[in-house]
Amino acid sequence: MNEQVSFTLRGRNPDVLTCIANLSNDEVFTPPELAGRMLDMLAQAWAADHGGANLWADKTVRFLDPFTKSGVFLREITSRLTEGLAQQMPDLQERVNHILTQQVFGIGITRLTSLLARRSVYCSKHANGAHSIAKGFASDAGNIWFERTEHT
Repeated sequence: MNEQVSFTLRGRNPDVLTCIANLSNDEVFTPPELAGRMLDMLAQAWAADHGGANLWADKTVRFLDPFTKSGVFLREITSRLTEGLAQQMPDLQERVNHILTQQVFGIGITRLTSLLARRSVYCSKHANGAHSIAKGFASDAGNIWFERTEHT
């Protein structure tokens, strides 16, 4: 049985956002690896412009993904901030709440992508839901918004 399991999973649990990025449709989803490399470059540029400061250890910096689809950038930013702010904010729930309510924002391009991004970032399609890792939102949207508008 162990042989079969290792063959089936090949020793890894695939990232759903990697799978989505490989789908063929009219929306282009950023692969997690590319988002990670871009955020690495952002942190290097930040350090160069701010005397070597760690971007991910600054609890005042805010991030906006104005065309969020899968939420990969917001998820990766949240992960890096969670690690970077650990010394300043040792309580994990307080740290996650601060990051998700004060630092990370997104604007979905469709209703579906806004739900997908919320699921990626909050672990729930409802930011204020029972399964959400954030505990400070009054609305379902949290800080990942979508509003359908008609163009004239």
